[in-house]
Amino acid sequence: MHDISLIEGLLFFLLSAVVFVPLFRRCHLGAILGYLFAGVLLGPQVLDVIDNPESVLHFAEIGVVLLLFIIGLELNPDKLWAMRQQIALLGGGQLLICSIGIFLFCLLHTQWSVAMVIGLALGLSSTAFAVQLMAEKGILASANGRRGFAILLMQDLAVIPILLLVQSLAQGPVAATQPWWYGLLAVAAVLLVGRFCLNPLLNMIARYGSRETMTAMALLIVVGAAYLMYIAGLSMGMGAFAAGIMLANSHFRHQLETDIEPFKGLTLGLFFVAIGMTLNMQLLFSQPILLFSLALGLILLKTTVIAGLLHLFDVPWRSGLLLGLMLSQGGEFAFVIMAQATTLGVVSAERVELVNLMVGLSMVLTVPLVALLNKLLVKYAPRQQAEQGIAGPLSKGEPEASEVLILGFGRFAQMTGRILAANKIPFTALDNDASHIQFIKHFGSHIYFGDIMRLDMLRAAGIGRAHTVLIAIEDGGKALALTQLIKQHYPDLYIIARAYNRVNYLKLIAAGANKVVREVFSGSLEAATETLVNLGYTTGQALKTVDLFRQHDEDLLERSLAHHDDLDKVIAIGIEGRKELEELFNKDHQDLKF
Repeated sequence: MHDISLIEGLLFFLLSAVVFVPLFRRCHLGAILGYLFAGVLLGPQVLDVIDNPESVLHFAEIGVVLLLFIIGLELNPDKLWAMRQQIALLGGGQLLICSIGIFLFCLLHTQWSVAMVIGLALGLSSTAFAVQLMAEKGILASANGRRGFAILLMQDLAVIPILLLVQSLAQGPVAATQPWWYGLLAVAAVLLVGRFCLNPLLNMIARYGSRETMTAMALLIVVGAAYLMYIAGLSMGMGAFAAGIMLANSHFRHQLETDIEPFKGLTLGLFFVAIGMTLNMQLLFSQPILLFSLALGLILLKTTVIAGLLHLFDVPWRSGLLLGLMLSQGGEFAFVIMAQATTLGVVSAERVELVNLMVGLSMVLTVPLVALLNKLLVKYAPRQQAEQGIAGPLSKGEPEASEVLILGFGRFAQMTGRILAANKIPFTALDNDASHIQFIKHFGSHIYFGDIMRLDMLRAAGIGRAHTVLIAIEDGGKALALTQLIKQHYPDLYIIARAYNRVNYLKLIAAGANKVVREVFSGSLEAATETLVNLGYTTGQALKTVDLFRQHDEDLLERSLAHHDDLDKVIAIGIEGRKELEELFNKDHQDLKF
């Protein structure tokens, strides 16, 4: 189908994503393999739905640009500093040793520049694939999981230098770019704009724009930074990566990440589909033994190196081998590096086809090999040895998850935040008032801009790791909807909610809030106590009278709870309660006179 239209191509891409990605995830093979398989099926070698995959690949590189921006957002300087030892020794050691080993092997068959590019590309693992695998095996939050994340983080940091190195190896007309100082100006422009202009601009958009405008602004930041680097003759990904780092400490970080995520997921999926279209399946069928041997050799090398480095951190060999195997496959950035290498004429198309097939096969083989190794460890190793090092406490200096998530950080919630901060209890707060956030940030609070009604935003803010959620927004309807949303997806999470009136209180309790605080109730009782004292009551009499009212009012709410959906019934109970309260006060006064 050579004259396929844009809308038909989009239709086939969405259809393949809906069909193959869930299927491959169901088989525990991961979304990346699902996209690759869809690309092979749609490509010129099978159904020939799209006969020009190179044009699709060129457009789909925007997915890689968005991914690098997200990675930049995650690289908080404090986080990097806390994990510096593991990132440098584990991540740097793994990438260096594996790349050198692959380089020496390739040097026997090709020139040094090609061998170096292939070695660096295959030294990288798949962050998306490995993180998903560690999460499925239940080790992502353990000490070993943190070490694996440090290795992946170092690889992500190395992508931009590797891409720049590939670009520097280009020869001939392809290498002709803008003068060298264009690149310096572009980098300086991205850094200066990111440092001094983006936050004020985002504040203005948040205050006067709409949700769609904020999403458009997020895309504009990424595409603008990428285009600036492109016209300067540098990597588009470098611009997006630098912009992400500049916003890593911004209170808009979670909002930007949430807005970009759907576009990143789809365009990155399109990139892998395009890679699948370019895979030479005839080469696989003609030389299956060679390709499977190379893929297994790559897995063996990376597993051994990672396990050996982990052993230096006192991780037992069994645990190290299991984690090393999870990180042993080739990564998505190998496709990116090889695509740039063939575009710039650094590596021939035939060798790129070979490397891409190796990466795809290593992904296919990783899951069954991990399952096999896990069974062998359980079968032949003592339980305490098999489990040692896999589920341990976080090592010293690793970042600690927030125990409390505060949704809405106005005056009602700020007191809680101040008390938590004074007691060194970590918390994360979300609010949608940009100017308010900017003011609070001066006091050192960990508060971010974001739409708290979005589940993906709550997940980005760490609700899955929180112990307690405080819903402190003023809008009673939104507080109720938010309580229902959280209870639906996190039923065991303890929720403290703010209620603005009695009916809202009843609905929040019915929705599953563990504790509901009426926003003016305590202050009103304190004011009533002072009023009675000023009218001649003794302090003891005033406190007793107010306490009697408090107890009666709470009992009344308990009786109304069963009828929270029947407003007439709630009103009737309130009228009846008012009479009961008068009788209680009359009896109390008679007791005082007696």
